[in-house]
Amino acid sequence: MNAAKGPWIHRFLISFFTVIFAILVFWVLGFLVEDIESIQGPRYPEIESRYVDKALVDRNTELRTDIEKIDRDIANKHEEMRVLSDSSRNLQHTINQLLELQKLATQKTIPLSKGEQANLSESLSHFLQNQKQYQTLNNALSLLTERKQYLVSEKETIKKQMEDQRRPAREKYNYLRESHNLRLAVYQLLILLPLLAVGVFLVLKKRGNAYFPIYLGFGAAVLLKVTLVIHRYFPSRYVKYILIGGLLIVVVKLLVHFIRTVSFPKTELLLKQYREGYERFFCPVCGFPIRRGPRKYLFWTRRSVGKTALPREITEDAPYTCPSCGTVLFEECSECHNIRHSLLPYCNNCNAEKEIFPEN
Repeated sequence: MNAAKGPWIHRFLISFFTVIFAILVFWVLGFLVEDIESIQGPRYPEIESRYVDKALVDRNTELRTDIEKIDRDIANKHEEMRVLSDSSRNLQHTINQLLELQKLATQKTIPLSKGEQANLSESLSHFLQNQKQYQTLNNALSLLTERKQYLVSEKETIKKQMEDQRRPAREKYNYLRESHNLRLAVYQLLILLPLLAVGVFLVLKKRGNAYFPIYLGFGAAVLLKVTLVIHRYFPSRYVKYILIGGLLIVVVKLLVHFIRTVSFPKTELLLKQYREGYERFFCPVCGFPIRRGPRKYLFWTRRSVGKTALPREITEDAPYTCPSCGTVLFEECSECHNIRHSLLPYCNNCNAEKEIFPEN
């Protein structure tokens, strides 16, 4: 007898909480994986210190500091030169005005006043002094630029030497890092794979169990976590083989399962096949149309069976055997002696039960 499916809201809640359960299991497994990932791995600065000369590192740091200081000095010199340039332009403008006044005074034979002559002399003195200071700053700027170029060249040479020494350090670090990641992956899989085996076992062996959704949610969560761990830690060239191998195993298992289902069908599947055959008026064994009762002289296909109009007269109900395979499809009930389905367990008239698969 088929188990009751229950109200749709209960079926929905079972599916909903199965998903929630799978998420929670995946979450817990994530905490476990994160705890394993917290194991300290190799540190690059420690490895680099064993390969790179400390004197070069110190000198590189000094050069970087010196170059930064020179850059600040160059910026200050440029600022001072800008201020002097602005001051010189103002003095040049003042001197030009005073010279113009002197020219006009000469033309009119009117001498400049003592104040104007003093301003002219003072402006010329300041202008020449600014020019001299500007030249001094320009020379200092040239020296700073040359010094910076020398330091940059030395820094590039040291950087090349350090890079040559860092190359084996990076190779060593990458090797240790890969070994550490592989070790983490092994630790995680040592925990996850047994859980996955348990989940697969429960899913395959408990398909008809009432608590199958719990097993399915657990197995799906563990499988997803195992897939993420493999994808994260193993190179892609290995992952593709693992993925293809896993898919081959799944496909072969499914193929074997369906072959066995067809060759050695279970009682539930046979009953479902028989029910569907009777519902569509086709022999459940060979698929030949069941021509009895109102359909005795009609023709239909699987697509047109529901659209075929039936005659109003009802012929006499009698036992019926499939003319194609010889299977008895309708027979007399041993209890009420009415005609019943011979391949279904219950009589539709008196509800009497019969053994359909006595060999099972």
